[in-house]
Amino acid sequence: MAESPRIGVVLSSGGIRGVYAHTGFLLALARLEIPIAAAAGCSAGAVVGGIAASGADLHAWSDALARVDRRRFWTPDSLAYFLWQVVVRRGRGYTGVSGAEAPMEFCRSQLAVQTFEECRYPFHVLAVSLGQGRKVMFSHGELAPRMVASAAMPLLYRPVEIDGDWYCDGALVDLAPMDAICCKHGLDVLIIHHVATRYADMRRIFQSRWSMLGILERLLLRQRPWYLSEERLTFNRCPCHCGAAVVAIEPSLPELPWPVTEGGPQVQAAAMEQTELLLWPYREALLSDPRGRLPAPRNEGDGLPDTKAPACSG
Repeated sequence: MAESPRIGVVLSSGGIRGVYAHTGFLLALARLEIPIAAAAGCSAGAVVGGIAASGADLHAWSDALARVDRRRFWTPDSLAYFLWQVVVRRGRGYTGVSGAEAPMEFCRSQLAVQTFEECRYPFHVLAVSLGQGRKVMFSHGELAPRMVASAAMPLLYRPVEIDGDWYCDGALVDLAPMDAICCKHGLDVLIIHHVATRYADMRRIFQSRWSMLGILERLLLRQRPWYLSEERLTFNRCPCHCGAAVVAIEPSLPELPWPVTEGGPQVQAAAMEQTELLLWPYREALLSDPRGRLPAPRNEGDGLPDTKAPACSG
């Protein structure tokens, strides 16, 4: 009996909107009965990916998100303390307006297991090491600190200390770390769920709440990854010439500015619906022979037939 294809999943950064969107995406994969052999996540993707990889019930996680109080993940300093740090101490040692303790405890409470080693499948988290000045992929140790470190946006959250070094948001260097798992785990196909916000009109950013976050997000998302197109569904091959198909989904979702949670369930529902709609025509190919049957163009040296992905409609 032939082995089932090995399917990997990568969850991108995307702020609070990304947390809801990735949850909808994973619920859709479950409904489509698409198994996950390995996963990687960055920022919002690290949080949701860790919850799923731990074996937690995604429906219970969805319910928790639907009623979450922002104090579970956002505990900004008082204005008086902020001014004292900035004016009196001139910012010495002040690295962010909120600590990471609350989101870390929230993640711990939602995880089914507490370490990478106990996860249902290999899981990797991208963060930036401030001490080493480079990106780091976590795949061992305690989950919650590393998940939160990956999502600790500079200036907003204080960096997370892990084993004597300090870490912050992985989106600074890579929005979706596909290189962490594709060839390493012998995958046949990699599905990337990319929900990082596209460039918005600057006037809209200035007029919205939390304008500072909009500017910071624009700086982080200054480049669109190679695996995306102008379509919501894109097919490629792994650039390492291993022959694995790369399927990128970029859903059209409602705006949800950080740290607003109202409207989160609508974002989740939209991501779930679009994932099912986009992947359903290719479900059989994914579950049987994704290398040969998905319409991904051939890389020179792959030894695979050259096919062309159809434009996505709807």
